[in-house]
Amino acid sequence: MARPRNTNPASRLAMHENAGIAMVVAKRRRALGLTQEMLADLADVSRSTVQALEYGSPSVRLGALTAVADVLGLAVDVRPKGDGR
Repeated sequence: MARPRNTNPASRLAMHENAGIAMVVAKRRRALGLTQEMLADLADVSRSTVQALEYGSPSVRLGALTAVADVLGLAVDVRPKGDGR
C-alpha cells in the first residue's frame, strides 16, 4: 500500500496564502485570451512556471511572478501584514 506523501505544514500554509495570487493571475490570463504557453512566451518563463503560479505553488521565484504580472498588467504589492488595504 502506498504511503501518503510527506507534506510540510509551512508549505501547505504558503500554498493557501498564494491561492489569491493564483486566482488573480489565472482569471486575468483568461480575460486577456492568453493560453499558459502564450503567457509564458511573453513573460520569458516556462509554461510549467505559469502553471505552478496558477496552482499557488510557493516555489515560484519572485522574478517570474513579477514578469508574469507585468505582462498581465498587474501590480505586485508588498506591505506589512494587517495594513487593511
